Amino acid sequence: MALPNSLNTDVLVIGGGMAGAWAALGAVRAGARVTLVDKGYCGTSGVTATAGPGHWWVPPAEREQAVRQRATNSGGLAEAPWMRRIIETTWEHLPTLARHYRFPVDANGRTIFRALRGPEYMKALRAMLNEAGVTVLDHHPALELLRDDQGRVAGAAGLRRVDQQPWRIGAGAVVLASGGCAFLSKLLGADNNTGDGLLMAAELGAELSGMEFSNFYTVAPACSSMTRAMSYVFARYFDAQGRELDIPAGPGTMPALALALERGPVSCSLDRMPQDLREALPTISPNVMLPFTRHGIDPFRDRFEIVLRGEGTVRGIGGLRVADEACQTTVPGLFVAGDAASRERVAGAVSGGGSINSAWALSSGLWAGAGAARHAKDHGAPRGPLEAAGELTLRSGRATRAAPDDATLTRIVRELQTPMLHPMQILFRHQQALTQASELLEGHWQELQQRAPAEGALRLKARQTAAMVASARWITLAAQTRRESRGMHLRSDLPHTDPAQTHRLSVGGLHKLWIRPHAVVQPVRAAA
Repeated sequence: MALPNSLNTDVLVIGGGMAGAWAALGAVRAGARVTLVDKGYCGTSGVTATAGPGHWWVPPAEREQAVRQRATNSGGLAEAPWMRRIIETTWEHLPTLARHYRFPVDANGRTIFRALRGPEYMKALRAMLNEAGVTVLDHHPALELLRDDQGRVAGAAGLRRVDQQPWRIGAGAVVLASGGCAFLSKLLGADNNTGDGLLMAAELGAELSGMEFSNFYTVAPACSSMTRAMSYVFARYFDAQGRELDIPAGPGTMPALALALERGPVSCSLDRMPQDLREALPTISPNVMLPFTRHGIDPFRDRFEIVLRGEGTVRGIGGLRVADEACQTTVPGLFVAGDAASRERVAGAVSGGGSINSAWALSSGLWAGAGAARHAKDHGAPRGPLEAAGELTLRSGRATRAAPDDATLTRIVRELQTPMLHPMQILFRHQQALTQASELLEGHWQELQQRAPAEGALRLKARQTAAMVASARWITLAAQTRRESRGMHLRSDLPHTDPAQTHRLSVGGLHKLWIRPHAVVQPVRAAA
């Protein structure tokens, strides 16, 4: 906090989760001076720090089979070269954590790299950042990007949470690793994931892709936000009368649970979990048992009520469109990593889950960081005075109403959560509901446009609200436009897959939205 309010760096990384940390390491290893800003504390904020993240860890002899298997569920939207790239990059770089992370070994003494404990993982990455000389600014949320007098990306501006004072950082390139958008669904570790980076990038004209594939749900105890899905592979579910429901584990679990919950409360038992896994669970995911213990529940004997927590784009697919192998967006000098990026190239139309998403966060982080370092070196420092690119809730020439107060912002978020998080609306999309959602969201966007800039401590909340509204509008437009069911995207009024729509949908715009098909390069087919 003793640093001045204005700094300059070669590469600015926005976001301090897994992808942001790897991006900073990728940039500094490429010779750049790197500054990382995080909305929370780099090492504890974000979804990785609360999880037990697995990685797509595949030995060389098994990789082609893994790619073919993944292609079966990709909906024709994944690309084999990108799958191979993240497998290879993960295989090469994940073991470099060993100086700061104690990997377990199996009964034969072989190191287990596939699964990690989130708290120790992020602690190790923080130690590696400090060792590499990265300047880390915690509790420094970014509010908007900057551009120079040639219109190039030139850094970012935000505020320090400790005293609400502004900061500005000029940079030769920027990596957005700000996470996805979970719409404050109480997804564990995702309160920081409000789509901020998506809005900032769109203000510079960046495109998004895959936003219709943003409807992943996780089971959680009703008494908790503990959204760790692995245990529920062994779950049995019961209705309010105690009758067991026919809901097997697999792709149809969430729609079946949503229908059951629509009829009434649903309870769960984990009594089918094998004893050896029960004993290992506190080691694999140390926080999973805590809410049960606090509420006096034995999940292996007792039944407990459950809910579904929406994950939006966090474990969905959508995000900023990746335009090249360095994970540059469609805006030169602006790079993207992790959940802020579209993962269609590696996951297609179905969520990669923790395994592929974690490997993507690591790999895209390293690629984006190195790409940003090269861009900064090739193009030099920003030129001329830096202009702030943000508008909504920060500055507006259309203001006709007072600045939003806390109650107004809370109301807008609460109202947009229904079309964005209610399982019956998201898992069973149809045109009438999508049209109603679009009209609601457009009203919220217009209201925020009419409001004067937010002031004081409300600047961050207002900006987060604007980002959630923007993300919801892009998701809804993409869901309306994809008039078929493909992968995660299910239309109850259009249940079949249309081969003619084997393309991606690029979406963008702020006050006037646009959408167009985007061809898939080298699509992977199940028979490949």
